[in-house]
Amino acid sequence: MNQNSLAVSRSRTIAGAVFMVLGGVAFSLLNVVTQWLTMKLAFPPASAAFWQYAFAFLFSMPFLRKSGLAAMRTDYPLRHVVRVVFAALGVEAWVSGLASVPIWQAIALVMTSPFFIILGARLFLGERVGPARWAATGVGFAGAMIILQPWSDSFTWAALLPILSALLWGASSLITKSLTGIERPETITVWLLVLLTPINGGLALAAGFAVPTGTTLALFLLAGLLTVVAQYLLTLAYASADAAYVQPFDDLKLPLNVLAGWLFFGYAPAGYLWLGAALILSASLFIMRNEMRRERQAA
Repeated sequence: MNQNSLAVSRSRTIAGAVFMVLGGVAFSLLNVVTQWLTMKLAFPPASAAFWQYAFAFLFSMPFLRKSGLAAMRTDYPLRHVVRVVFAALGVEAWVSGLASVPIWQAIALVMTSPFFIILGARLFLGERVGPARWAATGVGFAGAMIILQPWSDSFTWAALLPILSALLWGASSLITKSLTGIERPETITVWLLVLLTPINGGLALAAGFAVPTGTTLALFLLAGLLTVVAQYLLTLAYASADAAYVQPFDDLKLPLNVLAGWLFFGYAPAGYLWLGAALILSASLFIMRNEMRRERQAA
């Protein structure tokens, strides 16, 4: 590889890291807006999830126009529907969690999603899970328990909602993983965009539909825009560099959300957050490196 190729490769990896960090900033701002709407303004969480993704859908129309509904042609419609239902329920659990618990606690707990993916891969996809991956999963869940502290008097069941969202998103990711080898990326994306809003709409109707006005409407427009921007930045990050390189930068979402919660809500995380978060992050990074090593050996 000549010097020009090395320079291009280096610039792309730097760009990938920058896009991932910017995506984390966008998601942190999105979490602030969502928590402000649901916790401070008491907007119903189910309706909040609907309006956020409804406006995100509108902002995504250029992509849909480019891909066309023909991209939805598939031999596996049921699998796509189940995947999006899990994703929608995960969104509902996440937004409901932000209405009840501080941002720092929610974001730390939702980072347990990789561990649910490992469990699901063993149970439903038949993948082998060695002792190292089981140990890492156990360490990650121990970190979650330290953050949750279910034995303390301050524990509330609402604190489990971010973990429920991690479980549901993990299930959705497993189905996505099973589709990546048999479907085009455009098909997977368009099914999500088209189905997520009506499913969220049905859940909002079941919980008592609320319509935003004035300030809440403006905040939902901002939330929809931030959702699209954050997802687009993640796409740019993965397109610019290897996932194995940019993924650790995604873990910066924890300190970014801690900072956002402190700036906008005055949340001051207790010391046990950092111990629990350190265990979750360490286990996640170990699993990622272990997967990289397995892929290299398989190649």
